[in-house]
Amino acid sequence: MSASEIIRDIKARKFKPVYLLHGEEPYYIDQIIDYIEENVLNDMEKGFNQTVLYGKDTDMATILNAAKRYPMMSEYQVIIVKEAQDLKWSKETEGSSKAAEFVQNYFEKPLSSTILVLGYKYANFDKRKKIFKAISKSGVVFQSDVVRDYKLAEWIEGLVKEKGAKIAPQAAALMAEYLGADLSKIANELDKLLLNISSNATIDTDLVQKNIGISKEYNVFELQKALAFRNVFKCNQIINYFADNPKSNPMVLVLANLNAYFSKILKYHYLPNKHDAAKELGVNPFFVKDYETAAKNYNVNKTFDIISLLREYDLKSKGLDSTGNTTDGALLKELLFKMMH
Repeated sequence: MSASEIIRDIKARKFKPVYLLHGEEPYYIDQIIDYIEENVLNDMEKGFNQTVLYGKDTDMATILNAAKRYPMMSEYQVIIVKEAQDLKWSKETEGSSKAAEFVQNYFEKPLSSTILVLGYKYANFDKRKKIFKAISKSGVVFQSDVVRDYKLAEWIEGLVKEKGAKIAPQAAALMAEYLGADLSKIANELDKLLLNISSNATIDTDLVQKNIGISKEYNVFELQKALAFRNVFKCNQIINYFADNPKSNPMVLVLANLNAYFSKILKYHYLPNKHDAAKELGVNPFFVKDYETAAKNYNVNKTFDIISLLREYDLKSKGLDSTGNTTDGALLKELLFKMMH
């Protein structure tokens, strides 16, 4: 079941006695937990029948003793265990001890009036464990996988559509490139954007740049594009802007982005099948043409040289292998000259 399907069933009051929510991507786990915490019980019922625990502060015996209680003046009680990955699973749920039997017996036959939610984040639960098999039969197991870089723009478009709005593919791609794979951060930024448009408007790149703090003309993505096309004038404009606004464009982030960019250009050179470039590079298909152009303008040897330069200037920016009190702006200008020549 997907997160939206689980939430749809909860809305319809179709509950399961146990929910094991696990995986490397916390966004959907938090989304399901938040919905259950806010909506299953009303305010009066929550006082007696809703318990929120944290894995590092509790143990399985405490959780299941609470789960075996019956609700008071309510059809259900809800027990939510956040950060359940911090529980001592191996000692309390495996082996032939009485504690392990107690745990296993509960998950094989959980109390139907209890809704027990286990939020196991940042890793996948061990599917070989008996407890996993028991929960799979008696409840719901949801695995929240990381959204790969090359699918982020598509994910953003889908989320915007779910919210009843529209976003231009270029704007989705820009958000994916700028915000990275933090789904919670992306969702928060989208909520802010949706407050600034009418119901029938489309989120475009101008709106993204204006509201997410990306300078329309002078940002690292425009620099990458200018480098790809060897537009010396534009590159110098952007680097001068960075030099004048170091707080908005810290050198460490500029270098990290450029290193990732040229590493992908190098990878593009060695792709046996350029038709799979988007997937192999982990980028949105909208940007593949830029990588193709960059690969034409920077052969393999030059690309290797640039990556070496980026590492060299990263050390210089940290005060290593440099002379004098050179500013980050001066280092960026010097680096750009060597990259372009």
